[in-house]
Amino acid sequence: MVTDFFKKLFLYSAGHTYSNLSRLFLRLFTGVMFLQLCIRQMLHFEELAPTFHGILGLSPEGSMSLLLVVELLCAAFIIVGLLTRFAVLPPMVIMCIAEEAILSSQGVVAVQLFNFQPGYPVMFLGVFFYILLAGPGKISLDYVIAAYLVENNDDNDVLEKA
Repeated sequence: MVTDFFKKLFLYSAGHTYSNLSRLFLRLFTGVMFLQLCIRQMLHFEELAPTFHGILGLSPEGSMSLLLVVELLCAAFIIVGLLTRFAVLPPMVIMCIAEEAILSSQGVVAVQLFNFQPGYPVMFLGVFFYILLAGPGKISLDYVIAAYLVENNDDNDVLEKA
């Protein structure tokens, strides 16, 4: 009786993974956390902008504004699962730059305001890399769009492999 319980527990859980639901949860959690980070940066824009380095020939304020727009769009795309694998690429670059700034002590204001420690952006990088590899799953707009395209093109092999 006890062995049957453990057999069912381990065999059922090993064979029935909830990978699509797990990917949805990870996308939602990561997207909301990234969105929260973006909103905190917006609220402290005046303190952060002067310490931010200009990119693409823009002023520090313009660069910070561009960064916030990219973060907002990518977070929203990750949450809904739209162009997910592309949407994690800019945040990955941003987190690499943030980790380098924290380690080189250039991001002193960010460290003071947000209590960033070395490794915090690396945590985001790991999750973004997983999403990049695993994809958004079936509970996403990417899957809905793919299903629609396959249905209209009579190419059913694509969904069967996914």
